[in-house]
Amino acid sequence: MEHSRTDATTPGGLVGGYIRLMDRLSGATAYLAAALFIAGVVVVCQMVFVRYILEQSTSWQTEFTVFSVTAAMLLGSPYVLMTGGHVAVTVLPDMLSGWPRRLMRLAASLVGLGFCAALAYASWIYVAEAWHGGWTTGSVWNPPLWPALLPMAVGITLLTLQYVAEILRGEE
Repeated sequence: MEHSRTDATTPGGLVGGYIRLMDRLSGATAYLAAALFIAGVVVVCQMVFVRYILEQSTSWQTEFTVFSVTAAMLLGSPYVLMTGGHVAVTVLPDMLSGWPRRLMRLAASLVGLGFCAALAYASWIYVAEAWHGGWTTGSVWNPPLWPALLPMAVGITLLTLQYVAEILRGEE
């Protein structure tokens, strides 16, 4: 996968190693996210075929698709942050240069980091509650809920760690 940054701009030592590790993890989860998205699309096509061609009912396809596409979004988010592909309004930072611009970007990154860290903490508690409580979806299919929640906790944790890497990278 192409990155918006090269290893030439990554610092050396422990900090550089951490940044490279997070970049690789973010790239790997982007591939997993793509596979989950494709799986969701394939299952939707299968559901349409079963419903409208075979005229049979479906029980698990809608739920699987919601879970797989949501997991794809969450697991792909660290890669989007790493490559700068997120949607952002940058009118004010684009008007600035030098240290005011860097300070504004750092402040925004720290707010994002704080939000993601809090969400990661809450997500892991939610997954643990679903696991220990034996929660299910309550649908006809009725699978356990924790596997559907796990990508949220993993994805937001990796996004938090990628924010740390981006702050350490310190690029414009």
